[in-house]
Amino acid sequence: MTQLKPRPTAGDFFDLAGRGSTVGREVRGGITTFVAVAYIILLIPIILSGAKDVTGAQMSIPQLTTAVTLSAALTTILMGLVGNAPFALASGLGVAPVVAFQAAPYMTWAQAMGLVVLEGVVIVIFALTGIRQLIMDAIPAPIKHAIGVGIGMFIALIGLVDAGFVGKGAGTPVTLGVGGHLAGWPIVVFCAGLLLTFALFVRKVPGALLIGIVAATVLAVVINAVVPGLKWGVVTPEMPSQIIATPDFGLLFGVDLFGGFASAGFLTATVVLFTLVLSGFFDAMGTILGVGEEAGMTDSDGRIQGIGKILTIDGLGAVIGGGTGASANTVVVESAAGVGEGARTGLASLVTGGLFAAAMFLTPLAAVVPAQAAAPALVLVGALMMTAVRKIEWDSLDLAIPAFLTISLMPFTYSITNGVGAGVIAYTVIKAARGRLYEIHWLLWVISAIFVAYFGIGFIEGLIS
Repeated sequence: MTQLKPRPTAGDFFDLAGRGSTVGREVRGGITTFVAVAYIILLIPIILSGAKDVTGAQMSIPQLTTAVTLSAALTTILMGLVGNAPFALASGLGVAPVVAFQAAPYMTWAQAMGLVVLEGVVIVIFALTGIRQLIMDAIPAPIKHAIGVGIGMFIALIGLVDAGFVGKGAGTPVTLGVGGHLAGWPIVVFCAGLLLTFALFVRKVPGALLIGIVAATVLAVVINAVVPGLKWGVVTPEMPSQIIATPDFGLLFGVDLFGGFASAGFLTATVVLFTLVLSGFFDAMGTILGVGEEAGMTDSDGRIQGIGKILTIDGLGAVIGGGTGASANTVVVESAAGVGEGARTGLASLVTGGLFAAAMFLTPLAAVVPAQAAAPALVLVGALMMTAVRKIEWDSLDLAIPAFLTISLMPFTYSITNGVGAGVIAYTVIKAARGRLYEIHWLLWVISAIFVAYFGIGFIEGLIS
């Protein structure tokens, strides 16, 4: 008799056994990533709706909320099914301000989103032709390790700032809380959530990060109900009057691909497009390398498994983001929260994407988790990503200085791209200064030149105009 072949399972499709994971860990990781990045659903609409285009028009928050959740759902699910990677994609915080404050003042919103789509097309071409992977392979291994460490510091700082634990100083760039002191119930929620998360994690309690977020959210809701009028930031932890809301798809396909070049002028539109491509390209590259290493997806040379598909989907994320009116989607650093919870495959992305899709109808419920409750997960994951610092040869100045710049400038300038650029330029210059030209991949010269133009774009614009 012919034996029937067993049906393939989710474990087979996502290779859970091969990556040392389980369905439970992937589900927990996917939920944790969503909870950690859910603030994007509220923050991106606030950023984009706060700007006016050249005609004085403003986009509506309900439409932007639908656009952000829809595009995040589509691209994250695509990453899970095709890329099989635990990377969530959502509107990038590094790109949205460029669209709102650098593009919109010179063109209509449809034309600005057209440039976002073109950004994605350029990045997809780079991915399909192998150029993007070639660039990633050209980055020296120590710089790749430094990127992961820098991202760890960056997301930890994001968590500390969002929670109000770190703030602007009077006479200093940053300080503890407000005026050098911690005060207020929101900080109590953050500290309680952080300590609980630490305690659960070191005791190896399954779902430690997720439990910490949920417990801190419950505490925040209770405190907010007892002590009204507290300042929580973007999200106020209060139970909504209704749970289900109807999505508004008014921004869908509102794109003018090339109109921005006519409205703003070829030079201005080109500068905006260059900034979008560079920011989207290297932000995602740094995040993929850093989080991918944390997820155990890298080989001995620091290469990510299935990188071609992952990079292509990241580029498509920008196309989808522009087409929906949500700005460019990119791999988000908060994916590290899910990886810290155990996510290793695309099944986690499927869970995160599904929650984004549900959030289109449940935006009132998604708006319950304040930054103070989600931030502890980011701080802990930042600490875990710092462990890669031991892989850097600190006794070699050729590597130590570029690695230091890469690590420090990400949190100091709030930009992954800036850190990558400074590290690459420093590595290339130092190696050349020591006469070790044979150790410099030819692409590093090209990348360094591009980053020099990126850092000096304001000066170059002034010279040309």
